[in-house]
Amino acid sequence: MKKLSWNEAEETLDTLFDGRLRILQKKGGYRFSIDALLLAHFAEPRPVERMIDLGTGCGVIPLIIAFRKKTGKITGVEIQPSLADLARRNSALNRLSTRITILETDLRNLEEKGFKGTFDLVLSNPPYRKVGAGRVNPRQEKALARHEFKAALRDVLRAAQYLLKEKGRLAMIYPASRAAELIQEMRPFHLEPKRLQFVHSRMKEEARLMMVEAFKEGRAQVRVLPPLILYDTGENYTPEARQIFR
Repeated sequence: MKKLSWNEAEETLDTLFDGRLRILQKKGGYRFSIDALLLAHFAEPRPVERMIDLGTGCGVIPLIIAFRKKTGKITGVEIQPSLADLARRNSALNRLSTRITILETDLRNLEEKGFKGTFDLVLSNPPYRKVGAGRVNPRQEKALARHEFKAALRDVLRAAQYLLKEKGRLAMIYPASRAAELIQEMRPFHLEPKRLQFVHSRMKEEARLMMVEAFKEGRAQVRVLPPLILYDTGENYTPEARQIFR
């Protein structure tokens, strides 16, 4: 097997699941967070589904899903060439290139690719901050991943509507503070929330994140899951969080 290149001066080799999944990341660029693991678990992909991850970064969500589940093909979409390259190398590093395809393109241009109604599940951990909200990171990789310079919420939802089959699912993770906006914006794109879960750092703290599953052309009926608490009163993960990260 050909040895994969690894620039130790600029990249780190990180692991998940007791070292069984290896992921290259830039030391000074965008690095995945706990949000990716939460969404990959929440999405509950099915074996025969065709999936696409919008804004895949280094490919962490497709990697987790392909590693943990017997699923169909997964496509990762990434606009930044440096991250798309990392995603391809990570797929090869974990011998998952036959199941994961990385598409280097702007998610706003996916209609040009002829993917209309071809996916069962769309996943997205999109930029959380509106342009003009908060400090913009001077590093471009981080800035584009955190702020809506290249993809606003409506762009993600429009792409999901185009990509999904009827009754297909969109799974997203988003700031809890923008929950009302997210649900309101889904309706014009015929995406109906069906399953919600709020994520809290600790029991008595306000929700930091929300995860939502929406069906294309679904009926108006939503199930709110028990909240997910990540930490106990200290710095230890709760049993529920450990189950996700194990």
